[in-house]
Amino acid sequence: MINTKETSEIRAVGRRKTAAARVRLQLGKGEIIVNSKPLAAYFPLDLCQEKIKSPLVKIGKEKDFTISVKVKGGGMNSQAEAVRHGLARALLKWNEDFRGVLKAEGFLTRDSRAKERKKFGRTKARRGHQWRKR
Repeated sequence: MINTKETSEIRAVGRRKTAAARVRLQLGKGEIIVNSKPLAAYFPLDLCQEKIKSPLVKIGKEKDFTISVKVKGGGMNSQAEAVRHGLARALLKWNEDFRGVLKAEGFLTRDSRAKERKKFGRTKARRGHQWRKR
């Protein structure tokens, strides 16, 4: 565990598609602030809230940290996964012993899938034009 007198907060970055989340982790009461709003106000869907809290639940520290997040880019689901990735990285910096649990759940791996670019001569990335007889 990192000495809290030396560093009062831990910072980490999480990414997914075009979303990027900057996470600040401090000892506190267990509240999560996303872009200056409470978690439930910024992410109204329960699925996204559970996705974000999942690293904390897996290590059993739901009420131990105050988390502040700045996230931009992408959509709601992409932003939620970026926050989860950043939070898992911050927890790993906080205590290296969490690596086994977080890695087994796949929280430390960045999901590199992104939209493929459109190519010239095609309608979309892979779809070509439709053939017409007349």
